[in-house]
Amino acid sequence: MRPLSLDLVVCTYDNAPLLDRTLEAMSRLRVPEEARCRVLVVDNNCTDDTPTVVERWRESFPLPLRRVREPMQGLTPARLRGVLETDGEWIAFVDDDCLLAEDWVEQAARFAAEHPECGAFGGRVVPEWETEPPPYVLEHRYAYAAKEHGDTAHRRQWLAGAGMVVRRAALEACGWTGRQFLEDRAGGRLVSGGDVEIGLRIAARQEVWYVPACTLRHVIPARRMTRPYLRRITFGLGASRHHAAALVWRGSYPGWLLRSMAGSLGFLAMGMGQVARALVHPRAGIDPALAFSPLLGWWAAIGAMLRMDAGERRRLLGCAARR
Repeated sequence: MRPLSLDLVVCTYDNAPLLDRTLEAMSRLRVPEEARCRVLVVDNNCTDDTPTVVERWRESFPLPLRRVREPMQGLTPARLRGVLETDGEWIAFVDDDCLLAEDWVEQAARFAAEHPECGAFGGRVVPEWETEPPPYVLEHRYAYAAKEHGDTAHRRQWLAGAGMVVRRAALEACGWTGRQFLEDRAGGRLVSGGDVEIGLRIAARQEVWYVPACTLRHVIPARRMTRPYLRRITFGLGASRHHAAALVWRGSYPGWLLRSMAGSLGFLAMGMGQVARALVHPRAGIDPALAFSPLLGWWAAIGAMLRMDAGERRRLLGCAARR
């Protein structure tokens, strides 16, 4: 069995308290003796105590731990920096608010060894609410990267970013290291889609798997459970769903434009359903801005693609279509 060579890449921006918890959980990881596991924190222009947190842990951390700085703001350039600064066969993207289970590396090593054709995999993501979530938050669990696809490992079409593990050779073969199309979180801007792009582009060439044995807890602070925050993040998710669908489109742009306009009807129906449920249960309150924010994000993405340079649009459309 080939020993695991894994780099845990933690991209962070002004989130020192939760980063501290993330590193604390990593300090308890059980790593097989034959495995090589290292941790890299990518500091994406942090202005808080992030350097102090990393330095404090580095002195006693059971695994090699270091920090690098990425001056270009955004999760996608931070992830790219993490890839370029490491050399392990496998790279795990662990968000700065994710707590890995103690056996996470053991389970990842076992799965990677047993599935040599796999290009990427991800596990179960369990939300850890800082306070009791209100009903409107639970109705939008998908916006908090909750991932539960059963108790059996199986192949998937794409993966969420939290805890996504990619084979370096697969990431390079799909072209992501040379060109990234979709944005991801950038400072306080809650755009998304970069992780979906990685998963789709790898899945076009190699196997992508869901591995429930690799479990992590995703910490959700109270400040992320407000209606304004949820409106912003679901708007970004609507836009990212549009662009992700465009990545696997095999036809022409005019055809995609018609397809995307038709696709928006699904978000319209979803919003109308939420409003209807609020009318039936008025105690929850009617929030049209939240109900239709994914639709508005989808429409905003349609407009962005209309304004896009034609050559850039041709490169984006279908770049993750299956070979």
